Amino acid sequence: MKKRSYLKFILWIGCLFLNITILYAQAPASPQANNTVSFPASSATANKIFTYQIIDAPNNTFCYDVYTDGRLMIHQSSIPGLPGNEGFKTKDDAIKVAEMVVYKIRNGEMPPTVSIDEMESLHFNK
Repeated sequence: MKKRSYLKFILWIGCLFLNITILYAQAPASPQANNTVSFPASSATANKIFTYQIIDAPNNTFCYDVYTDGRLMIHQSSIPGLPGNEGFKTKDDAIKVAEMVVYKIRNGEMPPTVSIDEMESLHFNK
């Protein structure tokens, strides 16, 4: 009989531990006083050289690479903000978006995300 109560006790402790672990893992992060996004100072990128290269991609499309001081920083093989893996339909569209990304990086915006609205402002061809 003692063996059975010992097993119940062990099972109860195990369940308690599991519940505490699950509750702790699901606890929301503590709220922060400042919810604004902060970017590093643009002076952090002042002495760096940013370049991009347009690359031929499958299905007669294009993609781009962004380099920082000659080192690959971003390889964008698909159109940002759109579903799927299709590249840019025109080389000009890839150039426009690559230049916007380089502009954002130079101004300290990391990650340099490009929204659909921004792409439309570039007269991007879907």
